[in-house]
Amino acid sequence: MVRDFEQYSAWRQGVVSALKNYQAWVAGASLTDAATEQRIVRNLARLEDDKLSVAFVAEFSRGKSELINAIFFADYGQRILPSAAGRTTMCPTELLWDGSMAPSIRLLPIETRADNLSTGDYREQPAAWTVLPLNLEAGADMHEAFKQVSKTRLVTVEEAKRYGLYDEDAPDMPVTLDENGMVEISHWRHAIINFPHPLLKQGLVILDTPGLNAIGTEPELTLNLIPNAHAVLFILAADTGVTKSDIEVWRNHIGAGAGRLVVLNKIDSMWDELRSEEDVNAEIERQQANVAHVLSLEPGQVFPVSAQKALVGKITQDVALQARSRLHALEGALFNELIPAKKEIVRRQLSDELRALNTAQLGMLNGRIRGIVEQLHELKSLRGKNHSVVAHMMRRIDVEKKEFDASLFKLQATRAVFTRLSTELYTCMGMDIVRDDIELVREEMQRSRFFTGVREAVRGYFERTRANLDAAERKTVEITEMMGVMYRRFSSEHGLTLALPMPFSLAPYREELASIEAIYAKTFGTATLLTTSRVTLMERFFDTIASRVRGCFKAANNDAEAWLKVIMAPLEAQIRQHKDQLKHRLASIQRIHDATDSLEQKIDAFERGQQELEAQKARLNELAGAISIAINAEFVALDAAA
Repeated sequence: MVRDFEQYSAWRQGVVSALKNYQAWVAGASLTDAATEQRIVRNLARLEDDKLSVAFVAEFSRGKSELINAIFFADYGQRILPSAAGRTTMCPTELLWDGSMAPSIRLLPIETRADNLSTGDYREQPAAWTVLPLNLEAGADMHEAFKQVSKTRLVTVEEAKRYGLYDEDAPDMPVTLDENGMVEISHWRHAIINFPHPLLKQGLVILDTPGLNAIGTEPELTLNLIPNAHAVLFILAADTGVTKSDIEVWRNHIGAGAGRLVVLNKIDSMWDELRSEEDVNAEIERQQANVAHVLSLEPGQVFPVSAQKALVGKITQDVALQARSRLHALEGALFNELIPAKKEIVRRQLSDELRALNTAQLGMLNGRIRGIVEQLHELKSLRGKNHSVVAHMMRRIDVEKKEFDASLFKLQATRAVFTRLSTELYTCMGMDIVRDDIELVREEMQRSRFFTGVREAVRGYFERTRANLDAAERKTVEITEMMGVMYRRFSSEHGLTLALPMPFSLAPYREELASIEAIYAKTFGTATLLTTSRVTLMERFFDTIASRVRGCFKAANNDAEAWLKVIMAPLEAQIRQHKDQLKHRLASIQRIHDATDSLEQKIDAFERGQQELEAQKARLNELAGAISIAINAEFVALDAAA
């Protein structure tokens, strides 16, 4: 597994190296502009921050934490995550590595659920978290520190309601009260374990979730972490089979698809020394087929394992026990599906960016080559000509320069329209309108404490948000079309080699908004229960919805701002280049007219310049080819046992 990740990391670093070589060379050859630099920097940042997230979802006592220990932490010779009968993971727990921080556990207090902020919002507020250092030299100390994710406390029913953790209308809730009428809740809302494990260093992020009921009550899980995970392992137990709550979570929050795997854990409960190995295996296969049938899957999509025996087998180096645990098949499926799927996403994005990059840089080089070819043609046409012909050519170039300068006035008029449209774009999608809309919904929620009224407020919020994105999209189309006209005009009137402006679309943000709304609709869309607890829960969900939408619009604003800054960059670069060429052409002819330069010497100099530019063009294609080779490089997926 580590080697699989190392190969993926090596592939990624190979692309980074090729892209940095390209970046350095185009800068040295004066072939870069704001648009080019932005594209390269954005793709380097994307590669450097590339993450692979795997979520483990299960009801309590399914062996979820033990499975994480077996897959990722067996090399430590002991359990890292707490694993015992009952509930050992009480709050959503992320395991990752951030090299800018010390090894630690960051814990978000449960009291933050009473505020109008999501877990995502608190990520930007370090002071809100309790931080416990990790002693990497002492496994027992680490194990003890990790027990924080199991920590609980007793609160009154009213306090639990305020956090959205008690629904008095749910039939099972009264039995959760102790003899004093208190409710046991998690001490923490969220935990982030910063741990320098080799796989985490390679960019893996592991999400350990509480029981299935948390998926309906912890909005961050339902709306963000689980839907955005690259792989989700849904864990069932062989001794309990598929329960009603399992089916509901599978259908409403996970479902079949790429990177979604079902694990039938605890098959060791079916091992029986009084039965033959063949009978035991047949029983496991029957259970596997039954689970697949209930979840509408093929039997091969359900992986029977014994996480506990796999962990013991790895720690004791018992190869036979490891084989009997069947964990290798699950590990192989997880990493052979996860890594290629993630790699394909990155490869597709980078390939599109590379084509756009190379088109722009080749356009600049071809413009320089065309300028030299034109000057060579002019100079060679002067061979044997008298001064009057040279003077005529000077006048012609001067007229061409004045015509070009006149075109620049049209560009200035376009700039004024561009500024107005940019302002209108920000009016549609600016962060002020996002903030005001969120505040409006919260006011509506306070005025109408009934479930249907609160739901109507959220429905209106999604409608307005979609309308804002649609209006902004129309503005980006208008800006693109206007700039396209200007690009084509300069290309046709002055022979500039210009690719059309860098496109920009808000479609990814509309898709993200639609996915948020779809998850919300699944959770609350058909419910008709008018209870205070459901209203409180919906308010908590809206906090996370608002955070996701705010983040979506912030990213859209950043991308739009960057796009607006560089949409004119290729045109402006070509204009500067063309102006310089006109000036140099006029100066060259002037010197020849004044007999201060030899015509043949000038022709030789331009021919050498043309050869240098052709060499630069070959080198540019070579560097772009190196990026393409790095992007499309294949690696052999290793067996999980390797």
